[in-house]
Amino acid sequence: MWKTNKLTDKSKILAYLETDRLYAAYAIGDLDPGMFEQSVWARAEKAGRMQALALLFRGLQPPPLFLMGETDGLRAILENVLCPEWVYVTCREAHLAMTRDFYAWGETAPTPMWRMALRPGRFQPPREDSIPLTSAHSEQLAELYALGGGLAFGPAQVKHGVFRGIFASDRLVAAAGTHLVSPTYGVAAVGNVFTHPEYRGRGYAIAVTGTVVAELLERGIGDVVLNVSQDNAVAIRIYERLGFERYCPFFEGPASAQEGAVRPPEPPPPPGACPSPSGRG
Repeated sequence: MWKTNKLTDKSKILAYLETDRLYAAYAIGDLDPGMFEQSVWARAEKAGRMQALALLFRGLQPPPLFLMGETDGLRAILENVLCPEWVYVTCREAHLAMTRDFYAWGETAPTPMWRMALRPGRFQPPREDSIPLTSAHSEQLAELYALGGGLAFGPAQVKHGVFRGIFASDRLVAAAGTHLVSPTYGVAAVGNVFTHPEYRGRGYAIAVTGTVVAELLERGIGDVVLNVSQDNAVAIRIYERLGFERYCPFFEGPASAQEGAVRPPEPPPPPGACPSPSGRG
């Protein structure tokens, strides 16, 4: 029999996330102040041991729902504790069939992804440099990312993260940044990598991504991860050249509750939740 309940003890949450630290890197970052207050955690225990954990991050819309652990334990969580109507799911392949009992995935989901991680000592710095970007560049970043559908960018990411860019004639033509940086827990997630279509093939992507990674390492971040679609061969090659390795496959995408499904009460969103077309992937 599964025992399920919400969880607020950071030490217990972290201990479980550390059992698969690289897969759980984003969730670990959500333990930081300012992020933790926007997070709802639920666990499933059996035989006195936590065997599944779910995280609903309410700071984005749709709210990311991260699933980790035993499939039957996650089923118990979704049945009894935490099953929002509209989410952006991150889960492993073993969880897919179970999630379909609760959620209808979007037309293009679930998307097969790789979690890639930079192994210690494997980083290969880029030859080209780039310049640091600040909140003053937020508008230029938004304009650049709009060419790629917006990605998962919000101006607050620049203020609290690491962003680098390359300019051509005072125009930002390539950029890379972070989705999260947690010095407290020693994790960071690289993302928002994009080059203007007219400037591709010049090595800009590897330059901006590499200089972001270099700064994270200088700050003492021990685990740097990123997400990439499994069918994006060009991006995967760039990341591998920098020293990233494929750590694990997973699936992500928007999903809405199955019609007629009985769900536990949904926690209200916190004030100021930001829209995001693709969670934090």
